[in-house]
This record gives sequence, structure tokens and C-alpha cells, in this order.
Amino acid sequence: MRIAAIDIGTVTSRLLVADVDASGVQTALRRSAITDLGVGVDATGRLADEAIERTVDAIASYKDLIDECGTQTPVDRVTALATSASRDASNADEFVARLHAIGVDLSVIPGHREAELSFLGASNDFRGEDLLFADIGGGSTELALGRADAPAGALVPEVSMRSFHSFDVGCRRMTERFLHADPPSESEYAEARAWALDQLAPFFADADLHVDRLVAVAGTPTSVVAVRDALVPYDSSRVHKAQVSREQFDDVKTRLSVMPLSERMQVPGIQPKRAGVFPAGALILDAVMELAGVDSFTACESDILMGIVLDAARGPAE
Repeated sequence: MRIAAIDIGTVTSRLLVADVDASGVQTALRRSAITDLGVGVDATGRLADEAIERTVDAIASYKDLIDECGTQTPVDRVTALATSASRDASNADEFVARLHAIGVDLSVIPGHREAELSFLGASNDFRGEDLLFADIGGGSTELALGRADAPAGALVPEVSMRSFHSFDVGCRRMTERFLHADPPSESEYAEARAWALDQLAPFFADADLHVDRLVAVAGTPTSVVAVRDALVPYDSSRVHKAQVSREQFDDVKTRLSVMPLSERMQVPGIQPKRAGVFPAGALILDAVMELAGVDSFTACESDILMGIVLDAARGPAE
């Protein structure tokens, strides 16, 4: 099978085209663009017209790439999903209709489905390990505890999650609510951090936290690795499965959080368009690490896109 997966988040819109056979999953094409679909949604409850336009433009370019890939090997399935910003927006139907008009059928999925697919994608690379999983998005953060097991050579693992939850805590949402100064003030950071801890704490209250590792996906943890190692250009092979100690994380978080945005945008390893929401993302990751009592995390490039591909490879539900 050749499967195309599109993930439209609050901050980024991404594409993965992958070939799936008995030997596993091979990436044919991957693209990512910061489209900021969720700008202002936390305050207004609506997707801004400008945000819809730039996201539709990005997805139209992805549709062209999918069509080009299909001339080489037919694309068997195209799955396009939208998450937090579209869930929250009263005019999400307008966005869905705009994409339908260009030939892309979009599903706006609930938080629990986002958590399931994200965990499936990430845990596939850590089969047989008990994981605490964190997906820090622009509008929401998904947390899960579980593991992926499969007989040797199995394409799709059998995933079991002891607990999982989607929280309306994301780097775009937090930035717009709390972090207004440039750079944000100590009091703004303190208020934002307290909010994150308060929102996420219920997940950890009764959780069995005997895990082998914390696996963190999305732009915040991968940016931490890229900044730590000054990866210019970005090298996903060096980011995927990179372990970051608490000391290394705190160093990157502190350095970037005290910089004005203009300086933060110039730091080697960070995408300039992500620089504005990085401090909030780092605060959320910091809260997860504190509540879990862990002293490191493993960055992972396999996330909901891989989960979509693996889910499609299972075949239609009975």
C-alpha cells in the first residue's frame, strides 16, 4: 500500500506519504509547514480567514505532491485529519468545505482519537517498553501511559494504553493566554507554568508511573534537540530517538526563554516561525517532566502521521 497522511494542527500542517509492505514502512515523501491555523482561536472560538487561506494553500500544495507521487506508485489511501484548533472552532465546517473543494476530505477528530493515533505512531519505535508519552501541540497536549507489543516481524504492533487524555493545554493557546511581553516576564512565566501544572496534574494523580522512558513528540522536544546540537540544517536522523537530560533541557529552555523574539528566531536549530511559541512549549514539557518525576526525555519523530499510516495498514475495521 501507498498511504498519504495529512495532519493539520494548531501550529503546523504536515504530510507523510509512505509505502507499507511486509518489510515495514518506508517514507516516500515528508513535508511540514507552519501554517498557524489556530491563531486567535482560544480567544475568538473561530478560525481566522487569513489562517484558513494559508492552510488551504499549504494543503493544496500537498495534494499536488500526492498526485505526483501517485504517478509513480498509485496512492491507495489519503487520510487528512485536523486536531485541536479545528475542534475548538465554531466555523470548522467552513474549513472542511474549503478542503473538500480542492479534493481533500478532512476529518476533525476528538482528543482521545488523536491520543490513540499519536501513541500508536510513537510506540512503534519502542516496542516492548512501558512508555509515558507526551504530544505537545499548539492547542492541546496528549498524554498516555502504555506499551506496544508485537511478535517479531509484525508490521503493526498491538498497543495497550493504561490511561490517556487530551488536555486543552498547548503552546499556541498558552502563548496567547499568558505570554504577552517580549521576552515574557517572570510573572507571566510563573502564571503560565502554574496553569500547566494545575491542568495536567490530574493525569498523574493516580497513574502508575513505573515506565522505561518518557517519549515526547511534536515541535517542542524536537526543537530542543536541534538547538542543543545546533542542527543546521535540521537532521531528523539525529533528532529521532535522541535522549535529552534534564540539565540539557533546562539549559535550552532557559537560554531561549530570556531572549526577545528577534534573537530567538536566529538561534541555530529552531525554525523562526516556531520561535514565538517555543517558550510555552518548553513550559509544558517542563510541567510533564516535573509531574512525572523523570530526569530525561526521548525525542521522537514518529507521531500521529505514522499512527495514521499504521492504522490504515491494519485494513478496514470489521
